[in-house]
Amino acid sequence: MKRSNTFAVRPLTHDDEQVLRDLLDASAALWNETNYQRLMRYNDEDGFKGGVWDADTGRLEGKYKGVLGASTAQQVIGKNTEAWESFFTLKDQYHDESNTSVTEHPEPPGFRGNEDDGRVLKGVIRKDAYTVEWGERSRLEIVVGETLRDRHNSPNSRLRMEIVGDPNWPDYEDQSRLELWYDETESTFRASQPVTVSDGTRDTPLASEKAALDIGANNLVACTTTTGQQYLYEGRRLFDRFRQTTREIARLQSKLEAGRYSSKRIRRLYRKRTRRRDHAQEALCRDLLDRLHEDGVDTVYIGGLTDVLETHWSVKTNAKTHNFWSFKKFTERLVCTAEEYGISVKVRSEAWTSQECPQCGSTDRTTRHQDTLTCPCGFEGHADLTASDTFLRRHTEQTVRPMARPVRFEWDDHNWSGLPRSHESPKEQRTDPSTVHPDGNVASGESA
Repeated sequence: MKRSNTFAVRPLTHDDEQVLRDLLDASAALWNETNYQRLMRYNDEDGFKGGVWDADTGRLEGKYKGVLGASTAQQVIGKNTEAWESFFTLKDQYHDESNTSVTEHPEPPGFRGNEDDGRVLKGVIRKDAYTVEWGERSRLEIVVGETLRDRHNSPNSRLRMEIVGDPNWPDYEDQSRLELWYDETESTFRASQPVTVSDGTRDTPLASEKAALDIGANNLVACTTTTGQQYLYEGRRLFDRFRQTTREIARLQSKLEAGRYSSKRIRRLYRKRTRRRDHAQEALCRDLLDRLHEDGVDTVYIGGLTDVLETHWSVKTNAKTHNFWSFKKFTERLVCTAEEYGISVKVRSEAWTSQECPQCGSTDRTTRHQDTLTCPCGFEGHADLTASDTFLRRHTEQTVRPMARPVRFEWDDHNWSGLPRSHESPKEQRTDPSTVHPDGNVASGESA
């Protein structure tokens, strides 16, 4: 499996920091010169890709290898080559009438700023030109060119720096090239280390149970399993904080002088908002999959929202799910994390599951008010948990056991549940049982 360790990098001295800055600045300059030559040839050839590869990259490599080292200079040029290849692939897909995945004409690779404005300090290091050591004093060593060797504290051609934070994947089989950049909004250097880890870091599930997820706006995830378990992850508090940050960003943008569109403070708020959401997503995926793995679930069904949004979702709900919760990103994260547990994720249509009465099957007579779904036939239950139950029964042939009392989780900025499931926690509140379902119970729950 392909995974990535992302961590902060801390130069040991001021001289080391300057060496790293010079290294990344030279990487950005090499990228820009390579990209400029290729862009000029692309324009001269009226968009013909053949001319792009005629750029004299060998001369550019020789120009910058004194600072970067030959291996790193080659990696920067190679990274630019990959960007151009990706551009041509997207361009071909755009002009292919049978392909509807690319709807806007792609643009050629861009530049990484200029020296006066402050380049985007970003570079790549070949897989055999750096080493990472994890432990009490984790460290990173990277190769630098001859021009920089006498200006830092490490012997030979390697710059030694501290690593801040613990790796997600310390035990890996192989590493790919390292990406380094300067995070302007947090004034720190960061690195991303792609690694290959063994498939199935946990034992495969001991049973073949199924689960279905209903992705919502106020309740982020409602889950029902064939074992009769139900889990509800509440998101109102997270959304309120997202909205507060968004309002503060808008307020700061309104005070910018004409011609300006952002500031360091605004960029920092955007980054903080995204990281807060990503942290909650990652924690939710792991908390939920831990529980599903324990329940013996080997397959999770998740809804594809395209048909749902076209039929009955409101604009406000759409904004919550896509702008705040980022449904696509959450699905990708769930698939990636589930792979570690040996659990497969299947996307299926969930159209009308939020309106369907589990007792009589009606979709046009039901009424939803906040978290409650009611039907004239007498059914009343928690709307999202009912939807996940209906979704599960629609896509599995297995018998769904009678529902246990559902568990509701709240986010405390660090965890979705503070204590093991066998204990009652303030953040792990039990909801009330619902009216009886023909095959069991579906929770009505509290209004979150």
